[in-house]
Amino acid sequence: MPRLVFVCLCATVIGASACAIDIDDEGYIEREVKRFPAETTVDLSLYTFDGAVEVHGWDRAEVVIEVEKRGSDKEAVSKIQVLAEQKGSRIQIETRHPGGRKVFVGFGSFRSPSARIIANVPRKTNLVVRSGDGALVVERVQGRIELRTNDGSIRAVETAGELLAESGDGGIQLDEVSGKVEARTSDGTVRLTGTPSVLHARSGDGSIVVRIRPGTVMSEDWMVSTNDGSVSIELPDRFDADIEADPGSDGRAHSDLTLINSTGGTRDNRKLRGRLGEGGHLFIVRTGDGKIRFTNY
Repeated sequence: MPRLVFVCLCATVIGASACAIDIDDEGYIEREVKRFPAETTVDLSLYTFDGAVEVHGWDRAEVVIEVEKRGSDKEAVSKIQVLAEQKGSRIQIETRHPGGRKVFVGFGSFRSPSARIIANVPRKTNLVVRSGDGALVVERVQGRIELRTNDGSIRAVETAGELLAESGDGGIQLDEVSGKVEARTSDGTVRLTGTPSVLHARSGDGSIVVRIRPGTVMSEDWMVSTNDGSVSIELPDRFDADIEADPGSDGRAHSDLTLINSTGGTRDNRKLRGRLGEGGHLFIVRTGDGKIRFTNY
């Protein structure tokens, strides 16, 4: 099937807007682009009923958002609404669809209606991102960041400030993050590298891997836990914490690091406790079924 692309431009009260229509073998795709000035720190909310969301930080005082509406045909896409609103420093984009998810059965391959959001924002931006079903990606953004998806993976890269990442069903990968970090998934692996001051990570069913960079200082107690899976913690030299590791009734906790006043970590006493460096805040690691291992970064 030949690919056809139509482009249109229009002006709105909110700001400049553009749209494009794309017809190809994957169905009917319609794109809208919206632009907002951002002279001060923006509070940006992005909601989509079904679809992935990507947010990328850049060095421009402008928020540019592309919404990709996809469906089997024009009629299906026309039911997708894009609501955009700006009030001062607050910007909200929401996509809606009146029906639920549909399954197409037949010889062709069709997608149920979805709306993907791609946003370019100033590096200092407060974010709330939610998807009913889709992966979330945020890169190079500083501020209060809240990421939630009912079904999909989450990835954050080079974020700073306060980060909450929560998935109902999907893995979470946080690369080079700093500040206060909280990651929760009901089913999936959690992987983190960076210099968090506060860390809370939990998986209902999946392994957890944490790599803490040199220079990290705990400002509160930390908690890393999974109901079912192994936990690997890599800590740098000169890291100060009081360690408490509980591998459950069937697991084993082991430390390659030198723990002062170490107790446990044996078959008879599985809970491992000890002071690392000068001690200080409590670092609790738990698994319902699996191994816990502390190693040097």
